[in-house]
Amino acid sequence: MRARLVFAAALVLIAGLVSGTVLYLTAPEEVEAGAYVIIGDTAYAVDPASSRTYRRDLERFGGKASLLFDDFDRWFAGLWRGKRLGITIASLGVGAAALLLFLARKAPPD
Repeated sequence: MRARLVFAAALVLIAGLVSGTVLYLTAPEEVEAGAYVIIGDTAYAVDPASSRTYRRDLERFGGKASLLFDDFDRWFAGLWRGKRLGITIASLGVGAAALLLFLARKAPPD
């Protein structure tokens, strides 16, 4: 049992690192295109959720907890897009491999 768990941990580690690296290298850099502000002849992308008006209204209606949950939601959603997806997949692969190695140490010998 122990040898199979170690072998599975190695496979999961390799698969996670390879897929994470491929995703990181091939993913385009993400551009937040919620709204645009035109200054002169140039258009600048602006995230409307980071504006002072949005944050003030959110805090007024939901309190400080609403601001924290909104920030957490935006951070968590960002983990699954663009280059950060590759880092997330590689991290999950390393974590799953570490869990399998931990279980292998606790398993009875073959």
